[in-house]
Amino acid sequence: MTNLTGRHALVTGGGSGIGLAIARALADAGAEVTITGRTEARLTDAADAHGLHAQVMDVSDETSVVSATEAAVAARGPVAICIANAGIAEGRNILKTDLAFWRQITATNLDGAFLTIREALRSMRDLDYGRVIAVSSIAGVRGLKGAPAYSASKHGVIGLIRALSEDYIGRAQTFNAICPAYVETDIVTRNVASIRDRAGVSEDEALGIMVAQNRHNRLIDADEVARTALWLCDPLCGSVNGQAIEIAGGQA
Repeated sequence: MTNLTGRHALVTGGGSGIGLAIARALADAGAEVTITGRTEARLTDAADAHGLHAQVMDVSDETSVVSATEAAVAARGPVAICIANAGIAEGRNILKTDLAFWRQITATNLDGAFLTIREALRSMRDLDYGRVIAVSSIAGVRGLKGAPAYSASKHGVIGLIRALSEDYIGRAQTFNAICPAYVETDIVTRNVASIRDRAGVSEDEALGIMVAQNRHNRLIDADEVARTALWLCDPLCGSVNGQAIEIAGGQA
């Protein structure tokens, strides 16, 4: 069993969905877990319910990321595990994609991952252990129809992880990306309504469109993603580095 006792983990977007599932798994393994997000009430509720620590942070705002990470380090020590999870999942045809929408997606998904990892590394780089995990998407591996901005941002996350794994190769820190297909979270619930309206189909048909993208024809449980993150954090997984691990029910 993975033992993370005494290690400080920082999980962005940790108030719900995949981020909360990962945060809970790390805490169950003994880590002190800081969850971040923009909504203080949601963070506080999640933290109180699961023995976590809440820290308000907007990953698209550099000042917010710097100050929030510094506060978390001051309270709980160097970041030993960084989970760059916060993101926006929204599709839009490229001809309907204005620059403001493009920048909104990339500011959160790609810039946010970059800022989170950069600031976490300031305290992590001197440790004899370190894990950086970015939650990308299967869209970062094969592209997602109707979502060029989202797909580009998630491809960029994988490129960032692979570059950092080369920069730090041979050191104690590893860098990996997890690439889930459709996971049963609030994001899927919101996308059902979006697909319903765009495609002119029922909610059941809209959900079926997403489920059909998963090779095993079901939604993925957030705890499946969390278990993968926990495995990567095991001290015996130090040779797993620079990988984009697909959780999609089959080959892409």
